[in-house]
Amino acid sequence: MAESPDTERTSVSTYLPAYQKVEWESHAEELGMSQSEFVRTMVQAGRKGFDSASEKPTSEGSDPGGNALERRVLELLSTDTYSWDELLDAVSDDIESRLDDAIGELQADNRIRYSGRHDGYVLVEGNDGD
Repeated sequence: MAESPDTERTSVSTYLPAYQKVEWESHAEELGMSQSEFVRTMVQAGRKGFDSASEKPTSEGSDPGGNALERRVLELLSTDTYSWDELLDAVSDDIESRLDDAIGELQADNRIRYSGRHDGYVLVEGNDGD
């Protein structure tokens, strides 16, 4: 007989830039969620994305990596009609958000930093991700 998963609640702590917390709070409020519910939901959604990227194709024409752009376009069009420019804005915003999240995580992990001298982001010496 299979053992039931442990459903006891426990906490997880993380550190992120203050601006990112403000964005998460705002997004959670827009969705009518608590911060905890928002973070839990977003982590689970992200994990699903990683799971689908590792799946093997099941038939010719399947999408082994899970084409996120196609899914996003279909998701948008399932609720409304969009012009080319509106679609471009909608998917670009998603890319901007993902880039912002990635930069925040890389900074939190001390893998990159913003350099005024170089007028941009640079790798933290000795931490090139390898």
